[in-house]
Amino acid sequence: MNTDEAKRVLETALICAQQPMPLREMRSLFDEQVGADTLRSLLDELVRDWEGRGVELVALASGWRFQSRPEMREYLDRLHPEKPPRYSRAAMETLAIIAYRQPVTRGDIEDIRGVTVSSQIVKQLEERGWIEAIGYREAPGRPALYATTRQFLDDLGLASLDQLPALEGPPTAAVFDPGSAAQPSLLDQDVQSPLPLAEPAEDTASADLSADPAAPAPMLAPDDSTPAAHA
Repeated sequence: MNTDEAKRVLETALICAQQPMPLREMRSLFDEQVGADTLRSLLDELVRDWEGRGVELVALASGWRFQSRPEMREYLDRLHPEKPPRYSRAAMETLAIIAYRQPVTRGDIEDIRGVTVSSQIVKQLEERGWIEAIGYREAPGRPALYATTRQFLDDLGLASLDQLPALEGPPTAAVFDPGSAAQPSLLDQDVQSPLPLAEPAEDTASADLSADPAAPAPMLAPDDSTPAAHA
């Protein structure tokens, strides 16, 4: 199989894939006859081939995928005018603390936020696939240690935690917006959350976090040794 044929096979598989595709799956396309270096070269060529189009090939935490470019979001949203899920200020602050301070316990989060973290918020973030318990602290009660997941990075369009932007303030001031190239911004105090989360009144502001991100990711090739999001 020549290079053009291999690139055609790879391109087709990536377009048809339902989830980001890691290198180990790409190698199976060629019966393990194509090495990782060759695959990365083919991926680089595909990235260049799709430059200037409305769709781009990007590397994420769990693999590679084709996705729409950020500037196309305005038009694609017209096909699906429903609003993206909205999460409370308390939920977004909790997620930001876990992302920037992981691994952390609920007690750690409460110390930073200064208020109690409801079990409902933790459960909500776990069910969304953004956080998970990765162990237990050797302390009275053995509290669970929480960290972010690969799904969290994929939804932000990032390949690793190292690509999280630096914060100028505490993590409680951050909110993640995949539609803005995964840059944290200040929480919008004027937007009220529709979620019935059991938090104090001052925690009722919310921010958007779309489940279908279109943010560009740096062209880093994840491989079989790519660490988990909480590594």
